[in-house]
Amino acid sequence: MNIINALVGGAEGFLMSGGNAGAALEGAVGMLPGTTAGNITGEIGNGALGALDAQDEAFQLSMYGEQIRHQERMQMQSQAFDEMIDEKSEQMREINTLRDVQMAQRKADNAITKKFIQSIAEE
Repeated sequence: MNIINALVGGAEGFLMSGGNAGAALEGAVGMLPGTTAGNITGEIGNGALGALDAQDEAFQLSMYGEQIRHQERMQMQSQAFDEMIDEKSEQMREINTLRDVQMAQRKADNAITKKFIQSIAEE
């Protein structure tokens, strides 16, 4: 047992926690052989820092997951848009083909009408 470490640990615990419970805990830890209040305080600080790191890592992981979900939704929207544009383009090609056929039919009708008029005028 180390009485000096116990006293120093108790004083440090009282100052850090402001209460008798913290002083008693630090004092009891200071009595353990080979440990000092500074070592225990450092270990507590390291544990708290490790907990903050773990919390930050979990937050970063959730943000990465949200980014992946967002990219997947954007990809699905992009694919749906591309499919719609392809369908519209196909419809426009069909309409243009029908217009071309209609124009060819009108030209043929006009040619037939001209020949009919010529045949009537010749008689």
